[in-house]
Amino acid sequence: MIVAVWIPLLMPLLAVPAARRLAESLPPRAAAWLLAGCAAALAGCTTAALGLLAAAGALRLPPIAALGHLSLPLLGDSGDGAVTVPVAAAAAALLTACTLAVLHHARRHRAELRAARRATGAHPTSGDLCVLPDPAPEAYALPGRPGRVVVTAGMLRALPPAEREALFAHERAHLAGRHHLFLLTTTLAAACHPLLRSLRAPLAYALERWADETAASRVGDRRVTARAIGRAALAARPDARAPHRPGGVLAATAGPVPRRVAALLDGERAAGHPPIRAGFPGRRLIAAALLACVTFSAAAALDAAADLHETVEVAQGEAAH
Repeated sequence: MIVAVWIPLLMPLLAVPAARRLAESLPPRAAAWLLAGCAAALAGCTTAALGLLAAAGALRLPPIAALGHLSLPLLGDSGDGAVTVPVAAAAAALLTACTLAVLHHARRHRAELRAARRATGAHPTSGDLCVLPDPAPEAYALPGRPGRVVVTAGMLRALPPAEREALFAHERAHLAGRHHLFLLTTTLAAACHPLLRSLRAPLAYALERWADETAASRVGDRRVTARAIGRAALAARPDARAPHRPGGVLAATAGPVPRRVAALLDGERAAGHPPIRAGFPGRRLIAAALLACVTFSAAAALDAAADLHETVEVAQGEAAH
């Protein structure tokens, strides 16, 4: 088990760069699903590996071995001598820290959404649109039941009517796709393994591009959509976030706006398919490598779990005799 159990902890070193590279060659929607799914899978394997390390060391403690009716000498002869109690204690500490971090991020996300809904609930709404009497230009998608498109009076004054509709369509695309859950998944996964943090930026960009393409399709004019995004970004203050906007929600002015505008105006990307930098064979090779990384990581965790289970069963049988 000692070899297999470390593989899920090290595999993000290869999987994360491969996922980022592959996402660049995919349509925005596919890229978003790829990045979020990869983050969740790698985080799950990491958590399983830490749990197995902690359990393997804990079983060597006499009180726990006695409670499980295990033979301590047989546990020590299983070939996993390197999995010592100090290593298990470190793994248990990391697992506890990951759990607390996940709970903290989840609770903060929920609290911010509740605070934002309370702040916007006192203002009139028209359908899913909530207008705040704030002079600072701001617009974002506030998830919930029901979801709301929150826009300030300052943003409405900054955009002509056609561009307002494009902006609203962009934010509604975030709500319809439940894009905040993609970001939350990656945030929670990053709490389990620090290397997964680098997936958040490309995921946020993919989600914005996904909403851009949806808005352009609904409005029927890519140039109007591009102008709406560009004008809204110029009007908003990039160095400050409105106090009523939660940190885990998406806004049309977020991310590399010039790159998004260029993608909308580029005729080669009219269907939301960016050109493949490495060519199709290169993309296929990267996809195969990424799939192998995730599969190998999951298989290693399962193999380590099966080996630990077999060792426990043998130790129990020996203690019974």
